[in-house]
Amino acid sequence: MRKILGLLPLILFFSCHSSSEENVIMNSVNNKWNKKSEQKFNLEVSDPQNPKNIIFVVRNNNTYPYSNIRFIVNFTNLQNKKKETDTLNYVLAKPNGEWLGTGFGDTKEALFQYRMNYKFPGKGKYEISLIQAMRNDNLPGIEDVGVKLETAKP
Repeated sequence: MRKILGLLPLILFFSCHSSSEENVIMNSVNNKWNKKSEQKFNLEVSDPQNPKNIIFVVRNNNTYPYSNIRFIVNFTNLQNKKKETDTLNYVLAKPNGEWLGTGFGDTKEALFQYRMNYKFPGKGKYEISLIQAMRNDNLPGIEDVGVKLETAKP
């Protein structure tokens, strides 16, 4: 009986866990993101008929010295080599200094919308790369950056 009750939380976790319609790719930048260190994320799109949400994930800690973060984003279709570049600014903290996002302890995870209801032009491989565009050569306090790709809800 104890074994069955011990398995119940695991069964609930996996049955409630997100489906294959969501994919998160994370890169660790080890608390010192160099401005020349481009973080690359490869995406495989198999169902371009369904619009996707592309969301950036940032994990920061209390050593991060700013209330915002700036990215240079390169979004490349690897089939035809077409590249689009954006410069983005995201807010990480409230005016009173309280970090936005979720998490316990010093590390917070924040999600930032990049492209919502985006319809990929076709099946295939795409690459998103992020470069930090802050004034520091080595940006402290950023632990991980990532990309979350999810099927948009109608």
